[in-house]
Amino acid sequence: MGTSFLRSPFPCHQATVSVNKQKLPFSSRISLRIPKTQKMKTVSSSSSSSYKSIRSIFTGIVEEMGKVTEIGPTEEGFEMTIQASIALEGLKLGDSIAVNGTCLTVTHFNFSSFSVGLAPETQRKTSLGEVSAGSRVNLERSMQPISRMGGHFVQGHVDGTGTIVSMVKEQDSLWVKVKTSPDILKYVVPKGYIAVDGTSLTVVNVFDDESAFNFMLVAYTQQHIVVPTKSIGSKVNLEVDILGKYVERLLSVKYL
Repeated sequence: MGTSFLRSPFPCHQATVSVNKQKLPFSSRISLRIPKTQKMKTVSSSSSSSYKSIRSIFTGIVEEMGKVTEIGPTEEGFEMTIQASIALEGLKLGDSIAVNGTCLTVTHFNFSSFSVGLAPETQRKTSLGEVSAGSRVNLERSMQPISRMGGHFVQGHVDGTGTIVSMVKEQDSLWVKVKTSPDILKYVVPKGYIAVDGTSLTVVNVFDDESAFNFMLVAYTQQHIVVPTKSIGSKVNLEVDILGKYVERLLSVKYL
């Protein structure tokens, strides 16, 4: 499609690396330190800007559900540690991982878990502020240019949250309705894409009078993502299809 991918070592958050040259035990955590003397540009993982630079991209096809083992303040800031297996394969410091659809940067990892930093803005704008130890989260590593494109282009830049208002079974499938703000709903169209907690899903219906939309989860998907484990009233992260934002931008700006 003529798209080029630029690899940045720290795609989602500000960071530089200093390496401890001492030999570490096999099970030790590998650490990422941020020197105070060096400044780099920061890209917010949860900003709703429609034309921010894209430094990593996802497909919305969840690779596995991880388990949060720790979350809270540390000496290095507010961190979340997640137990995982598939997401650890080929993992490097500074890699991007979508956690419930939020692009976050790996700051530590060992052979059973990894840690990411959570900025205050990320906690305010996403549903990760409701996550606690023991919670299950959707995980997807950033896309490589050789990867199959199973879903749609997902940046991991959460536009806002929605609230689950109904969950109805139909045979082995599950209908889920989500209520959200008009600012997000205007980009949602029937049969269009939306990322819900980082899962690429097809919208079935849009209910403008309820400021809501719905989608259906087949049995396989129900077993591999976190949405079915939530209850009515739970929040979900939402990222609309970027194509709608670009069209709106092109139509709203008058060029001389």
